This record gives sequence, structure tokens and C-alpha cells, in this order.
Amino acid sequence: QLVESGGGSVQPGGSLRLSCTGSYITLYHYAIGWFRQAPGKERERVSCISTSGGSPNYADSVKGRFTISRDNGKNTVYLQMNSLKPEDTAVYFCAAGGVCGSPGAYDYWGQGTQVTVSS
Repeated sequence: QLVESGGGSVQPGGSLRLSCTGSYITLYHYAIGWFRQAPGKERERVSCISTSGGSPNYADSVKGRFTISRDNGKNTVYLQMNSLKPEDTAVYFCAAGGVCGSPGAYDYWGQGTQVTVSS
């Protein structure tokens, strides 16, 4: 019910924009979180945007580089990722839930999209 796209391979310093589109789910009814998981590491919340779209939050590791936004007309939430670093390499997931929170707070998950940052 959530479909991510936009992942790929990029050099350090590059940019990618991830998209999370709802299929049979209207995203503006939900808080949307972006998470990532690197091999051997726990799933980490990168960013989350509430139903109102106000005051999105970010992990300290991505503040100032990543921006989350909504386009309700397209039923899509974006994650703009700039100044990418090798440590940003991971599978990125979007999730929909009632409020921004830990992974257990979300009701729906996408299948993930791979982001690889390497020279």
C-alpha cells in the first residue's frame, strides 16, 4: 500500500529524491516516516512529517541535508536528500501511522528502496 521510488547510486556530495506514494491509502490522513536500515544495523528513523505537515523532525545525522515534504494532490511524500555521504547508504523505507514515533507506531510499510553512496 506504500510504494517507494527514487533510490539509486550516487557519489558523495550528490543528491537523490525519494518518493513514497500511497496505493489504496490516502497519505494525508497519516503521519509519514522515513526510515533506513543498513546491513547489520537497526532500523533508524530518518525523518517524519505529521498529518498537518508542520514541524517535521529529523535525525541529527541528516539535519540540514534532508528535507521531508508532502504533495497531497499526488498522494506522495518526498525525502529530498542532499550532500549525501557514504554513511547514508541503506535501504530506505516509508511508513504510515497515526503519529510520528518508533517503528512499532506505524501501520503500513513500503518495500524499501536502496540508496548507495560511493565514489
